[in-house]
Amino acid sequence: MDRVAMPDAIVARSDVPAVRQDSTIAIIVFVALVAALVVLCRFPPVLDYPNHYARIWLLSGGLGEQPFPEIYTVDWSRTFTNIGMDLLAAWIGPFVGSDRLARALLFLAIVLPPLGAISLHRALFDGRHYWQIAILSLGWCATMVGGFINFQIGLGMALFFARVDLRLQSGSPARLFAWRLAAALLLTVMHIFSLGFYIAIICGLEFSWRIDILRSRAGLVRLAGHLALALSACLLIPLALYSRTPTLPNAGGNGFGLVWNDGAVLVVINLLSAIATYIPVVDVLLVLPLILICTRAARGGDIRIHAGLAVAACGLLFLSIISPRHMLGTGWISWRFPIMTALVAMAMVCPFANLPRRQALLLALVVNLAVFGRAGWIGWNWWLAQQDFASVERVLKKVPAGAAVLPLGHEPEIVGGFARSNRYFAWGLDTFRHLATLSVPFSHAFVPTLFTAKGKQPLSVLPPWSEIAVPEGNLLPTGVLSCPTMMREYRDYAPYLSDWRNRFDFVLVANADIPDRTVGNFMPSGLTLVEDAGFAKLYAIGKAPSTEPFSIPAGCLARP
Repeated sequence: MDRVAMPDAIVARSDVPAVRQDSTIAIIVFVALVAALVVLCRFPPVLDYPNHYARIWLLSGGLGEQPFPEIYTVDWSRTFTNIGMDLLAAWIGPFVGSDRLARALLFLAIVLPPLGAISLHRALFDGRHYWQIAILSLGWCATMVGGFINFQIGLGMALFFARVDLRLQSGSPARLFAWRLAAALLLTVMHIFSLGFYIAIICGLEFSWRIDILRSRAGLVRLAGHLALALSACLLIPLALYSRTPTLPNAGGNGFGLVWNDGAVLVVINLLSAIATYIPVVDVLLVLPLILICTRAARGGDIRIHAGLAVAACGLLFLSIISPRHMLGTGWISWRFPIMTALVAMAMVCPFANLPRRQALLLALVVNLAVFGRAGWIGWNWWLAQQDFASVERVLKKVPAGAAVLPLGHEPEIVGGFARSNRYFAWGLDTFRHLATLSVPFSHAFVPTLFTAKGKQPLSVLPPWSEIAVPEGNLLPTGVLSCPTMMREYRDYAPYLSDWRNRFDFVLVANADIPDRTVGNFMPSGLTLVEDAGFAKLYAIGKAPSTEPFSIPAGCLARP
């Protein structure tokens, strides 16, 4: 392999004995810590996880329990990608149990991306360098806290597959082509973005260790041929699957439904999604030492870089900047590329590979403090969230089987703060949005916001329940029931609000221990409090016509 030359600064001190670096113990401890968090925290503050959990429960056998045969059905022709966890739920969920499977998938979503990057780094730089501990920090990012489980697992698979690809590149072209076809199939089924990530990595690996390949005409022709073969192998499978299942997500009849990151501030916020979790300022402070290590190594000339992966990282960074935030009924498209960029960037560099003992120990201390300090911050938020989950579990015990539950929440006046940092992530997005979907496995009840999007999930809702269901949904504020202007604002997005008194049996309010910024703790007449568990409250909807006059809270009138 045409490796980059060692910098002069390293050569000059080659007479100083370098300590053998070994990151293995720290990696094992990190993996064990994540496993402990997943086992101890049944429902951590991971946005989409409860919704995925409910769908896994249904596909693992819950569909056969009443009343769900009359509510849901499975149609695998609805999509050809983003179905990794759904297939596993249908195949092995009945044997291992939906709870164990859901936790295992969450665990893999956290550890696979950094472990895949570490595996590739070890193959590139022939060692177990302390920098590999720093890569573990990327186990926590906005897409992980957002609960993009298929996407996260797909990233890890792509990195591990790229290492295999690297080994096969020097062998038989036919074997390499066959391997890429198999990898493309698995990655397409898991998540289409993971296939794109794999393509970016293997194109970077095909490029070269050195940028001077661009000065050779023969080298350029050879590179173009290799890239063409790589692209053809990776694109054959998704094109073939799409020709048989031409289903893509939609934006509710609004075309592509494009929403952009307009302005420099939104672009910077989007780029920070590679590290952002519950309070982004804390994340930046904990990642800053790792950035300083790279900049210090670069200034001292003690850093090695894979040029081809650097080109791939630049391409992914460009996509991070120009990609839309939402498209085709899918949210946070632009979030996917910063974490890809960060994983490739950390795998492509090796700072301070040769250090004397004292400096090596200092490097190990800094990266371990940064990585495990960040893991401790995540653990703190997960521990806080268990009280909220217990509150939801308590009120769901009052919901009878077959009931229809309308999920709502309180919008606080101010979002943020360390006391309830687990309830929000990234930039004020709630992590408790989908806790109400636990009504499905816990109470055998119906909620309108279970993920059933055509082009993304095989699960669909049968009529007449489909009339009060949406393929994806947010947690609407309680003020929507009392404020006519809010009802008009949200009705197109959430059509199940029409005639909600007759169509639903209960209202489940999340974040109920904080007054809503519009209506406070006010609830409309005809609702009876069944259970107050602090964070969660459950109200029964009276079916008899209310004798009380309809009243509009003052907050509705003051709302712009």
